[in-house]
Amino acid sequence: MRTALLFPGQGAQRPGMLSALPDHPAARSTRAEAADTLGQDWRALESAEALEGTLAAQLALLIAGVATARMLAAEGARVDVVLGQSVGAFPAAVAAGCLAFADALKLVRLRASDMARLYPSGFGMVAIVGLTARRVAALVEAAREGAPLYISNDNAPLQQVISGADEALARACAAALDAGARKAERLHVATPSHCPLLDPVAVSLMEAFRTVEMRAPRIAYASASRARMISDPAALAEDLSRNVAQPVRWRETTELLVERGVRLFLQAPPGSVLTDLVGEAHPELRSVSLETLPLKSVLYLAAHDDEKR
Repeated sequence: MRTALLFPGQGAQRPGMLSALPDHPAARSTRAEAADTLGQDWRALESAEALEGTLAAQLALLIAGVATARMLAAEGARVDVVLGQSVGAFPAAVAAGCLAFADALKLVRLRASDMARLYPSGFGMVAIVGLTARRVAALVEAAREGAPLYISNDNAPLQQVISGADEALARACAAALDAGARKAERLHVATPSHCPLLDPVAVSLMEAFRTVEMRAPRIAYASASRARMISDPAALAEDLSRNVAQPVRWRETTELLVERGVRLFLQAPPGSVLTDLVGEAHPELRSVSLETLPLKSVLYLAAHDDEKR
C-alpha cells in the first residue's frame, strides 16, 4: 500500500470548482451523470450563492471527488487506499467500488437536506489551531454554559475543530485566543457537524441505506470516524450513515495509513487542506493537491511511485 487518495469535506468548496476540473472525458461524463440524476444543471451547484448552502456544497464536493477518481482510473494511475473527511467519505466509497455514484448523489442530497433543515441557523463549526486536544476539551467544557458545544475533529496534534451553538462557539473562540491559540476561526460550514446534534440525520441515512446496494471495496477504504479499514458492506453503510454525527479522527487515520506503508498522498479538488495536514505531520512523505498540478504531472508522480513498489 503506497498511494492514498483523499477527499475533502464541507468547508473546502469554492465557486467554479466543477468548471475548474481538468478537461477530461471522465470529468465531463461525471458532471453529466450528476446532472441527469439530480435533474438540474451541475453549474447551478458551483456559484458562490449556491455554495453558501449545505446542499450545493456537499453535492459539488461529491461530484468533484468522483470525477477526480475516475480521471485517475481512466489514465491507469494506481490508488491503493481511499480516505474521505466527512462528506468526502461518499466519493471515497464510490471510488472504492462500494457505492454507485447515482446512489451516492441521492444519499448526499438527503444528508445535506436533513442537516440544513435541522439547523437552518444559529450553529456552526470553528477551527482552533495551536492548542492541544486536552486544552481544547477543557475550553469546550467551560464555554458550554447551557448551549451545546462539542469537539468534532481531531485533525492534528495542535488543530481541533469544535461544533455547536453560535454563542458557545464565540465564548470558546475568545477563550482559545486568550489561552494562546494561533487561530480560532469560523469554518464555511453552516451546521454543527460530527457531534450528537446530528444523530437524527444519521438515523435517516441508515434507513435510506436499506434500499441501497453496498459492495465490498475493490480499493481499500479507510474510515476517518473509526480510524480503521472497513471491508464489510454492512459496516460500510453504517460508517457512511453515522459519520455525520461522529467525531472525525483524521490524525489517527492518516497515521494508520502511514503505518501501512502509504508514501504518496493525493488530495482531490478543491484545495489542499488535507495534504497540508499530512505534510505538516510527515514532511518526509509526498503529499500533493491535485488542484495545483496538471493531470500529466500527477500521473508521473503515481507512475514513479509504482516503480518503488
